[in-house]
Amino acid sequence: MSASIANRTLFAYRIGVHNNRYPIFDGTGSKLYPGRWNEKYPVIYCGANYSLAMLEKLVHSNTGDIPDFQQWIEITIPVGTTYETVTTYSLSDWKNISVSKLFGDEWLNSKRSCILIVPSIIAPVDNNILINEFHPQFSSITTSLNQPVIWDRRLFFT
Repeated sequence: MSASIANRTLFAYRIGVHNNRYPIFDGTGSKLYPGRWNEKYPVIYCGANYSLAMLEKLVHSNTGDIPDFQQWIEITIPVGTTYETVTTYSLSDWKNISVSKLFGDEWLNSKRSCILIVPSIIAPVDNNILINEFHPQFSSITTSLNQPVIWDRRLFFT
C-alpha cells in the first residue's frame, strides 16, 4: 500500500475526558489500552464525523450510563497531508483483529503516511481516521477548543 496526498482539507472528531492528565488529542489511551489497529504503538483514534465518534465512544464505554465529563474536538487535517485508506479490497481480512493490529502497527512504525482511513467495525459504511502523532506532518494538524458533549438520554438504558 502506498501513501496518497490529501487534495482537500479533512475533518475528524474525537471524544474523550479532558482531565488535565491526558489531553483529548493524544495517543496515550491507545498505548494503555490498545485498540483494533494498534498493539505496540500509540495512535489517535477519531471518527470521520461527529456521530460516528459518539457511536464509537458508546460502544467502548460499555456501561449503559451517560459518560461523565465527555468533551469533543474537531480535528483539521490540511491539504497535503499523506494518507492511506484501508478497504475490504485492500485488506480483505480487516475485521480479524490480529490482522488489523499487525497492519496498524506496521503502518505506525513505518511512518509512511500521517493518517490511516479505516472502516468502522460497528458502522462499516463510515470511516474512522487514525492519526500517527510521531509522523513528521503531525504538527500541521490542528484542533478546535474542547466542547462539552451533550448526550441524549434516549441512547442509554438508564
